[in-house]
Amino acid sequence: MGCVSIAAHIGGSQILGIILTALAEGNFVGKTVGEELRVPTMQDRIWKMLDNSDAFIALPGGIGTLEENFQIASWAQLNIHHKPISLLNVDSFFKNY
Repeated sequence: MGCVSIAAHIGGSQILGIILTALAEGNFVGKTVGEELRVPTMQDRIWKMLDNSDAFIALPGGIGTLEENFQIASWAQLNIHHKPISLLNVDSFFKNY
């Protein structure tokens, strides 16, 4: 996500990184571009993403990426939001999921 946020920042976009406090304090992430918002739980993170996003694009990642994407999709089915959702399948990354 670092490369994406840097490119968006250079292009003039507003950047908000929403990260778990435990990850931030454990030095699991690199330097943040733009604003950083620390939250205590994954559920808080997803709600903050929902509140602050116009759309959702999942990039290649791990199980957590898929879990977040499924939760956002489930909320769309429940009419909790009506924001666009997409999965960017770079180099067929998600082919085996």
